[in-house]
Amino acid sequence: MVEQYEVYWVELDPTRGGEMAKTRPCVVVTPSDLNMYLTIVVIAPITSTIRNYPYRVLCSVAGRDGEIATDQIRTVHKSRLKRKIGDLNFSEIKRLKEVFHQMFCE
Repeated sequence: MVEQYEVYWVELDPTRGGEMAKTRPCVVVTPSDLNMYLTIVVIAPITSTIRNYPYRVLCSVAGRDGEIATDQIRTVHKSRLKRKIGDLNFSEIKRLKEVFHQMFCE
């Protein structure tokens, strides 16, 4: 089962406009108890290009540093998830929750 805060290689193509493209690491943000019922998940792509944009979250997955692009969240079918890479750590999860709260609740 796909769990919240796991990181997978995800096929994002085809895309349009400024959407992040190609196969890249993405963190699953949908709650685990919902993932067991749906064929889709909400993901946030991770980029290795650190831009320090507002609302981006620094992370390290499988020894590689990156930024979680919370401005690029999207829903994808589970068939786009290719291979699990790892999981976010506690501090990354905490920061991601804080950013989502700032984005959607304030």
